[in-house]
Amino acid sequence: MTAAYHEVKTVADLAQEPDAYREAIAKIVTSHAVNELYGAQVFDEPAIALAPTPYAKWLTCRIAMEEYHHHVRFKGLADDLGIAQERTDPKLKRPLTIFEFPLKTWPQFCVIKMLADLAEILQVEDLLHCSFVPLRNIGRITMPEEKFHAQFGKDFCTELCKTEEGKREVQQAIDDYVPYLPLFFGASGSKNNETYRQFGLKERKNEEMRTDFLTRARSVVESLGLRFPDLTTT
Repeated sequence: MTAAYHEVKTVADLAQEPDAYREAIAKIVTSHAVNELYGAQVFDEPAIALAPTPYAKWLTCRIAMEEYHHHVRFKGLADDLGIAQERTDPKLKRPLTIFEFPLKTWPQFCVIKMLADLAEILQVEDLLHCSFVPLRNIGRITMPEEKFHAQFGKDFCTELCKTEEGKREVQQAIDDYVPYLPLFFGASGSKNNETYRQFGLKERKNEEMRTDFLTRARSVVESLGLRFPDLTTT
C-alpha cells in the first residue's frame, strides 16, 4: 500500500521536497506524456482509416482526440515542472513495448482498446490518491476517458463476435497482442516503483498490478466466449 506521505498541493510546493521526490514525479509525468502521444500516433489515429463505418470512425476520432489530449495534459505539467523537452520526446525516449505491436486490422484495434486501455485504467487508478495533487487531478480527469476507451473496445469486440469470422479475428488478435501486455507494468521488484510507493505516488507493486490486470483481462475476454492465452507458454 501507499506509504503515508503529506500532500504536495502545487508545483511551487515541490521546491520544499527532496530531490528524489521531484525526480520520481518527473519520471511518472514524462512516461505518461511520451506514451500517450506514441499510442495516439501508432494506434488511434491510424485506426480511423480501419474503422468500417462512419459511426465507428466518429468514435475512433473521439478516442484519438482524447488520447492526444492526455499527452497535452501530461506535457503541460511537464512544462510547468521545468522538465527538459528531450525527456518528453518519443523520438528520443523509447516508448512502452505494447506500442511495438504492428496494427493492421480493425479487430486488432478493438482488442487493443479493450485490453491496453484496461491496463491504463489500472495505472491511472494508482494516481487517483497520489501525494502530488496536480498529478492526482490529471488522473481524475483522465480516468472517465480511459474507461470509455476500454468499453469502446469491448463493445466493438462483442459486435465482431456475432459472426464466426469476426470471432476468429478477435481471438487471433487477442492471441497476438496479450503477450505484449504484462511488461506494461514494469519489472518485478522495481526500484522506481519502491520509490513511488515510499513517496505515496503509487499504491501497489508492479507485480501486484500485473496480477490484478491479468485477472481482469481474463474475465473480460472470457465474457465474450473467447479464450485468454496461457502466458506461460507464449
